[in-house]
Amino acid sequence: MAQSREQVKFQPILRPKLHQLLQEAIHDYILRNSLRPGDPLPSEGELARQLGAGRNSIREAVKALESIGLIEVRRGSGLFLRESFLEPLVENLPYGLLFDLEELEELLEVRRVLETGMISQAIAAMTDERIAELEQVLSAIARKAALPSEFPEEDRAFHRLLHQNVGNRVLLKILDAFWLTFHKAVEYADLGGSEPLSTYLDHASILEAVRKHDIVAAREALDRHYAGIQVRLARLRLKGVPP
Repeated sequence: MAQSREQVKFQPILRPKLHQLLQEAIHDYILRNSLRPGDPLPSEGELARQLGAGRNSIREAVKALESIGLIEVRRGSGLFLRESFLEPLVENLPYGLLFDLEELEELLEVRRVLETGMISQAIAAMTDERIAELEQVLSAIARKAALPSEFPEEDRAFHRLLHQNVGNRVLLKILDAFWLTFHKAVEYADLGGSEPLSTYLDHASILEAVRKHDIVAAREALDRHYAGIQVRLARLRLKGVPP
C-alpha cells in the first residue's frame, strides 16, 4: 500500500499594497506628463483628492518614491521630480557590494571600458575652454599630490569635464554613479597602496594626449590609470585580506 504524502498547498497570491499602487500611479503621471527633473508634482492633498486615497497612504507612497530618489520633498514648497538619482542610488547600495573586492574590480572594469570607448568622441568635442578647465583641475590635483594628500573631488571633476562636451547625459550619469559607488566603498575599505603622485601623473598623461588629439595615447593613459587601482584590488583579493 502506497504511503500517502502530505499535499503541498497553494500559497495565497497577495495583492499589491495600496501604497504600491499609488506609487505606480504617481510614476505613470510623471511619464504621461513628460515631467523633467525639477518640475513640480501635485501636493499630497491634491494627490489624495485625485487618486481617492487617504493622506496617510499618499504620504507612505511619497516616502517610498523619495527613498529611491525619484522625487524630493521640499519643506514649504511641495513635491518635485528629483534633479539627480545618483546619491540615493549609492546610499542604498547593497551593503555587501562595498566590501566585495571582486565586484569592485568588475565595476571598475566597466567604467574603464566606458571611458576608453568614449574618449574619441570626447576628444572630437573638446574645446580650448574645456582644456583650460581641465588644466585648472589638474593644477589642484598637483598641489594635493605634492603634500601628499588624496583628491577625490578633483578626480571626479576631471573625469566629468573630460566627457562633458560629448553631450551624452546618460554617459555622465553612469560614469558618476560608478565613481560614487567606488569612492563610497573606499570610505569603508582600506584599499592600501594609494600613490597620489602616480595618480596625478596618470591624469597629466590623459590631458596631454587629449590636448594633442591623440586618441591612442589617451586610451593608453586611461588604461594605465585604471590598471593601478585594479592591481591594488586584485592584490588584496588574492591575499584574502578583508577590506
